[in-house]
Amino acid sequence: MLKKYITLTRAGIIESLQFRLGTLVLIAGNILYLIVVYFLWKAIYASAGTDIVNGMTFSDTLIYLVLATALFNFMEMYIVWEMGRDIQSGKIALNLLKPMEYRSYEFWACSGAFVTQFFFTFLPTFAVVAIVTHGAIHFGWNLLFFVISVVMAVSINYSIDFLVGTICLYTESIWGINIMKQVIVMLLSGATVPIAFFPEPLKTIVYYLPFQSIYNAPLTMLLDDASQPQTVLTTLGVQLFWCIAMTILSKLFWKVSLRQITVNGG
Repeated sequence: MLKKYITLTRAGIIESLQFRLGTLVLIAGNILYLIVVYFLWKAIYASAGTDIVNGMTFSDTLIYLVLATALFNFMEMYIVWEMGRDIQSGKIALNLLKPMEYRSYEFWACSGAFVTQFFFTFLPTFAVVAIVTHGAIHFGWNLLFFVISVVMAVSINYSIDFLVGTICLYTESIWGINIMKQVIVMLLSGATVPIAFFPEPLKTIVYYLPFQSIYNAPLTMLLDDASQPQTVLTTLGVQLFWCIAMTILSKLFWKVSLRQITVNGG
């Protein structure tokens, strides 16, 4: 049973390594993005006239956003685009005949990208931040909680993507819907602007949504080594709830939507 999953992961790693130039372009694009982020937030703190804004220093904010970008690159699976192409080309009919649930197959087929992105983007970024900031990231129990949190964040992110990809069964076009999804997730997850900077009413609402469990929850536990056990358990508990809830919701939506399937292509 495990062998077929490992085979898919291995195939994904080999496929990812075939597009090394694409990885280099991605890294270059991220560097440019982070340069823009640096000067933008430097200007924000300069105009604020104080070293601490909403409980975060400039260094805290920059570390948070750099690691959020690294996490995004690590967890991005492009599953929505894959599902859209499968549905539009008719390939989905063949995938549904495979001796593995479609949802599981797509996840493990993309899992190889996790491995390559972890070593090529997230791990180097994490190491550079840890070295440059001279101990801003503490290595203790918070690192273990961070790993557990990231695992659940991957599951939540995948369920959201799979749910959005399923919409293509109805629309047969996914570009606009996926762009809207990316904007919502990046904003409400804290990946673009730390949730600490949100107005209080919006911040309260966001904490009840699944999006903050993707980036904000793992990064908060990683960077706050003084978190109380109750806070850690609450954060992980909320993540676990959304992990289960989004998995069930995406599976049910897929099951119902299959009745509407229309196979195109030859």
